[in-house]
Amino acid sequence: MKKKLLLIVNPTAGREHIKNSLLQVVDIFIKGGYEVTLHTTQARMDACYTVRAKAGQYNLIVCSGGDGTLNEVTEGLMTSDMRPLLGYLPAGTTNDFANSIGIKKDPLEAARAIVDGNPFACDVGSFNASYFTYIAAFGLFTDVSYLTPQENKHLLGHLAYVLEGIKSITSIIPYHLKVTYDGETLEGDFIYGMVTNSKSIGGFKNLTATNIEMDDGLFEVALVKMPGNFLELQSIINCLLHQDPDPNYISSFRTSSITFSSTCEIPWTLDGEFGGNVTQAEIKNHKKAITYVV
Repeated sequence: MKKKLLLIVNPTAGREHIKNSLLQVVDIFIKGGYEVTLHTTQARMDACYTVRAKAGQYNLIVCSGGDGTLNEVTEGLMTSDMRPLLGYLPAGTTNDFANSIGIKKDPLEAARAIVDGNPFACDVGSFNASYFTYIAAFGLFTDVSYLTPQENKHLLGHLAYVLEGIKSITSIIPYHLKVTYDGETLEGDFIYGMVTNSKSIGGFKNLTATNIEMDDGLFEVALVKMPGNFLELQSIINCLLHQDPDPNYISSFRTSSITFSSTCEIPWTLDGEFGGNVTQAEIKNHKKAITYVV
């Protein structure tokens, strides 16, 4: 009996290059012994609902799209009774997660790797009642990733947009937060924060730490403090660009769970998509929750 594969394709992701190789991708999977069912996403969260409803019917789910599409599939798997193996054909513009676990951007190479590859159990994050693949973030222009027109996204990575958007200290909105993790508490004004499980953020590699493992049950966290003047702002930007966080401006650490509390609602992004406005965010690492074929 042939193994069953569900191929979920976001036809509008990135530069839509999957359209030119879709038949070849399907042929690779068929030659690899799979009976392929193709589903093109019709609206936001369609990938999530499809995976949640049909995960138990397939041996392997493969999604083609950007980080947002993968986020939807992750949400579907984490809320499904069954979690089959997952393959990823990155078709976005930055593809941070794919870069982190060594998935080729060329869809044919990525498809062959799925057929011939090995399982890799990867951590998944939860954000209150939602899930994310590699990053939950707040602060400085985090809405740029989901408000920027798709055709412009390839010009700059997310963090580059953030840095490009800082024209003066008066354009920065700080958030007063109480942050708790591993028995520790931080309280203060922060302009940006990210909880990540990735070697690449917005195209910048090893931004939060070095020797990052995607399956160790730990997040890498970076919290950027509110600068007191223009010189401190320039120092923060230099720290981010040179991937050398100064503890005077940026708090960096690893943890398996973290809670953010504030008196006002703060907008968050999850994998580059809007994650909601909340006053409390409970973020947990689910160790080796989803198994990829890479």
